[in-house]
Amino acid sequence: MNTPLALDSFYSWKRLAITLLIATVANVGMWAIIVIMPAVQSEFGVDRADASVPYTLTMVGFAAGSLLIGRTVDRYGITVSLSGAAICIAAGFVLAALSSSIYLLSACQLLIGFGTAAGFGPLMADISHWFLRRRGIAVAITASGNFLSGAIWPVLLSPVLRDAGWQTVYLILAAVTVIAVIPLSLLLRRRVPFDATQSADTLASANARSVQFSPRSLQLLLVVAGLGCCVAMAMPQVHLVSLCVDLGYGPVAGAEMLSLMLMGGVVSRIVFGLIADRVGGVVALLIGSTLQCIALFLYLPYDGLASLYVVSLVFGLLQGGIVPSYALIVREYMPAREAGTRVGTVLLATITGMALGGWLSGWIYDMTGSYQMAFINGILWNVLNIVIIATIFLKTSNRAQATA
Repeated sequence: MNTPLALDSFYSWKRLAITLLIATVANVGMWAIIVIMPAVQSEFGVDRADASVPYTLTMVGFAAGSLLIGRTVDRYGITVSLSGAAICIAAGFVLAALSSSIYLLSACQLLIGFGTAAGFGPLMADISHWFLRRRGIAVAITASGNFLSGAIWPVLLSPVLRDAGWQTVYLILAAVTVIAVIPLSLLLRRRVPFDATQSADTLASANARSVQFSPRSLQLLLVVAGLGCCVAMAMPQVHLVSLCVDLGYGPVAGAEMLSLMLMGGVVSRIVFGLIADRVGGVVALLIGSTLQCIALFLYLPYDGLASLYVVSLVFGLLQGGIVPSYALIVREYMPAREAGTRVGTVLLATITGMALGGWLSGWIYDMTGSYQMAFINGILWNVLNIVIIATIFLKTSNRAQATA
């Protein structure tokens, strides 16, 4: 297959490297609140469900940003979107550091989450325009920036949190976001040539997969599936640090486990990107969702320190390829000119699932006194996701084969 010269080029890979750096910094807003959650709960004297509200509102903001910033990228390009988002994130961190209650902190986290969204879905949509043959791995590497951020920053922030408090952590992150993201975003000002995009769509169409659903029905199915998988995903990701505090292992051990989980997720996303380039986004998503469900079961019988390290790594290795697969499915079935909006809509659902799962797990903990039922709740949502994706898979065919 002949690829347009602008795609899969040296510049494409250079752009991917810059995109990954931006994502690693811009996504810190999602993970910082998890690291400081025990400290916030202690300072404001609230229960676990209320302490989870700032994270929930972070993800609500993230969901809204995925859609609205995605539309901005389609219209104005990624540089304008990232620069505005960096200012939004920094302002949120500064205001959060000045918060005097859990409710004010939660409102600031909404702003942080909105800006943080620019470092995920919009970046995946943007990089998808620059690759055709290697689109799966390119999108997966971009999505890995989210997990790299979660793997690196909790370890770096834990000593600052211990010695200077969570407010200092947030002020440092405000400065880092502005200093890093805005200059790097200026390196992404080039827009993909229109003729290259048109040629790529023509080439992709010749070998594209077709599905026996209308675009609206397919989008709805992906939205519900995304909600289900991420309610499940939120349980260990959001509450792992708090779980370790409850078990007496301390927040540092929890942050280390979270970093280990997310480093496993980086490896998983790259591997699944390679898989998706060969079998397509639907099959990759079905495999990833099934493996995540298996990994969630492993948390039920084990709560020892060493076993939690191992299970957290396994969870990261098995579930990392899920969310990027949604972006790939959108690009396989939807027009390129709608990529930002379509990807943003589906990711809005996945982030809403993370928000709901984070709060719901905290509420179940308050009701039952442990996380066992919260893990079971996640497993049930995960099963819903598997059923939907399996249905899409059964209704999918290869257009080139069908017309042969």
